[in-house]
Amino acid sequence: MTRAPSVFRSLEEASGRFGPCVLSIGNFDGVHAGHRRIFRRVVELAHEQGWKPSALTFDPHPARIVAPQRAPRLLTTPDQRAALMAAEGIEQVLILPFTGEVAHLSPEEFVREVLVGRLDVRAVLVGSNFRFGYRHAGDTERLAELGRQYGFATEVVPAVKLRGHMISSSEIRRLIESGDVAKAGRLLARPYFVEGEIVPGRGIGSAQTVPTLNLATPAEVLPAAGVYVTRTRDLGSEQVWASVSNVGFRPTFGGSSLSVESFLLDRLAGEAPRRVRLEFLRRLRAERKFPSAESLKAQILRDAERARRYFRGLRRYTQKEPQIHL
Repeated sequence: MTRAPSVFRSLEEASGRFGPCVLSIGNFDGVHAGHRRIFRRVVELAHEQGWKPSALTFDPHPARIVAPQRAPRLLTTPDQRAALMAAEGIEQVLILPFTGEVAHLSPEEFVREVLVGRLDVRAVLVGSNFRFGYRHAGDTERLAELGRQYGFATEVVPAVKLRGHMISSSEIRRLIESGDVAKAGRLLARPYFVEGEIVPGRGIGSAQTVPTLNLATPAEVLPAAGVYVTRTRDLGSEQVWASVSNVGFRPTFGGSSLSVESFLLDRLAGEAPRRVRLEFLRRLRAERKFPSAESLKAQILRDAERARRYFRGLRRYTQKEPQIHL
């Protein structure tokens, strides 16, 4: 089991406790395969030198302060990011509150007051497109220059490509919202997931079609309306079920609000989970309106059989979750 990282939520909390460290800085939304390459290098260097492998991310996303109209919908919460970083060996994470004051720090002020003054950095690793400081005035060359001045090493990790395409959070977001969760998972190096509470439904499924778990999630990014092969993970017990899930508006029953409903392929024994992680593995079809509840039920059972074939094939080729290592 991955050990949870130490999470600091302010500079005051981190000051005097964070260093000496090897640090990577970024939004890291989604913690995709490119981010993971940086974290693996952070861990490697930290272990070589006896420093702490660390990351600094921001909450809220800086764009929400400096350009709210361009702020992206986020793939992960800060705490989800920290947990995903820990899976790559990051031992401590500073979730820095991004305020107007932080936004107005010049590149040198950010280095002097934050990186050196509070975090005791010994090396900083960033991606090739890294920018920092007021109005993005600092780039990787400026960071390296300031590192020489203030006594820390700087290393730029090249961007990661998959089959010729650059891996980025914006591209992953586009893929998910178009329904291509399988390709998004390859870029993430894990299945895309959302988390939330299981809430009472309208009772239609159990009465007229099949029983489902109804997920209320605060996730900002959801796959396009449709039916997906999924994995449902109970966050309380870590029990996992193969499942098939519908994201949509339940047009057969005249629905008008978006819902996320999952049909477990194995019968639920005991109480339903209270809080789950829903992992999207593959899109099966678009959502559509059926002439009757009976015809919808027949289609759900066909979807379930296709999902079972998917999981049988997955077990045949690997005992691990579908992922890509770069």
